[in-house]
Amino acid sequence: MIEAEALGKTYGDITALEGVTLACRAGTTNVLIGPSGCGKSTLLRLIAGLEWPTSGRICFDGAEITTENVQHIRHRTGYVIQAGGLFPHMTARGNATLAARYLDWSQDRIDARLEEVASLARFPMDRLSARPGALSGGQQQRVSIMRALMLDPDVLLLDEPLGALDPMIRAELQQELKALMGRLGKTVLLVTHDLAEAAWFGDVIHLMRHGRVVQSGALGDFAERPASAFVERFVRAQRHLHMEGAAGPHGSRA
Repeated sequence: MIEAEALGKTYGDITALEGVTLACRAGTTNVLIGPSGCGKSTLLRLIAGLEWPTSGRICFDGAEITTENVQHIRHRTGYVIQAGGLFPHMTARGNATLAARYLDWSQDRIDARLEEVASLARFPMDRLSARPGALSGGQQQRVSIMRALMLDPDVLLLDEPLGALDPMIRAELQQELKALMGRLGKTVLLVTHDLAEAAWFGDVIHLMRHGRVVQSGALGDFAERPASAFVERFVRAQRHLHMEGAAGPHGSRA
């Protein structure tokens, strides 16, 4: 469904991506993970058609993304940015239905689809008139997921969708989001900084460093067959982080 070939992206003298090649099969969940600044979010924005690569190409469902087809591809893509990205002056309903209203869907069609996505995201219908500032962090993220699902896209791009939530809400939404992915069967590309979360969601994990993919595979591949000393250090650091969390006052870490 998604193919990136020898992808590069520079901003002036700064290289954000260099020679990235990866493929996401239809119906699978791929996860991008790595240190801050390694290029995860940049890669997601390129795949979403929000920015253009300096070199290489991206194919969506067999077709290269171009200026001619990018708008159509965006309508087949649901995108959840970091911290949700809701418009504060709009209600939950307004945020969730933004793309459908832009495409001039009928009100009946919008209402029917809104009820479907609210049920999928487990968002209470009686809170649709509330603005983001009156919603909890978990409810705001559910609205972001509703907005991403509104057009029934083929692909979901999720940029650290749960990173800003407190541990208990995050753990709850991890469970719900994974069940939702399994039920819908979408192709998903998710960014996270947490290896345990990557293993929970991902069929394939892609570890990035300095704008490159340094290893791809399942969690066991990283732990048992690290491709480099960096991969080994990264896995060890994540294990140490989770061991520290498990030893905390509540005895667990989301």
